[in-house]
Amino acid sequence: QVQLVESGGGLVQAGGSLRLSCAASGFTFSTYPMGWFRQAPGKEREFVTAINPWGDGTIYGDSAKGRFTISRDDAKNTVFLQMNSLKPDDTAVYYCNTLPTSFSWGQGTQVTVSS
Repeated sequence: QVQLVESGGGLVQAGGSLRLSCAASGFTFSTYPMGWFRQAPGKEREFVTAINPWGDGTIYGDSAKGRFTISRDDAKNTVFLQMNSLKPDDTAVYYCNTLPTSFSWGQGTQVTVSS
């Protein structure tokens, strides 16, 4: 069955960096656009960024522009999110999924940015 397993979150001070990973299985990963999403406490899940199946096209939400970078490794069925210059407002649970979302959400990985 399809699995999306996010990892790499943690507690970091404002201005710090984290690199998230999402290991996918159960579908033909290389043929899907992949995205990162996040949900802060009390808020709706929001789009962060996405990458096309060929890895040469990306889009970013306003909150991620200039600070976050998405990439993928199709040999490892993994999508990454490099997050720099983190802010307390980036605190959320981060999830990956296809774009548009096709599969059940994984458990996500918690990112907490302290001020």
